[in-house]
Amino acid sequence: MKKAFTLIEILVVATIIGLLAAVGAASYSQFMKQSRDSKRKADMENVRAALEMYRSNNSTYPIGSGWSTLNVLTSGTIYIKTLPSDPKNPTNSYYYTSDGTTYTVAAQLEAGGNSCFAGQCGANCNYCVGPYGQ
Repeated sequence: MKKAFTLIEILVVATIIGLLAAVGAASYSQFMKQSRDSKRKADMENVRAALEMYRSNNSTYPIGSGWSTLNVLTSGTIYIKTLPSDPKNPTNSYYYTSDGTTYTVAAQLEAGGNSCFAGQCGANCNYCVGPYGQ
């Protein structure tokens, strides 16, 4: 007599494998969001450091709004090699606004965060940095 698996046993194993795959996919998705958010936060800190170096040499922050305002950090005296871009959507850059005495650099995190106001991004921003660790 030959021994074989029953249909019920095969269905139970297939169900367990399906559940494990679903849990793994959900965990992977959440991990990727957190990873991209960590990169966004690191980018904000790198830009903050470059802005502080710029200010120490020029006694003011670059005046204006929009990410392209920060091109002064990558030309002439180089404060940052290249301006960072969003890891998920490179055409959707970060946000910058300054009056020369203070500034706000902002991004939109996928996993959420506190709302902040940064000129042109308004309610879309949920992570902002400013001078002196604000």
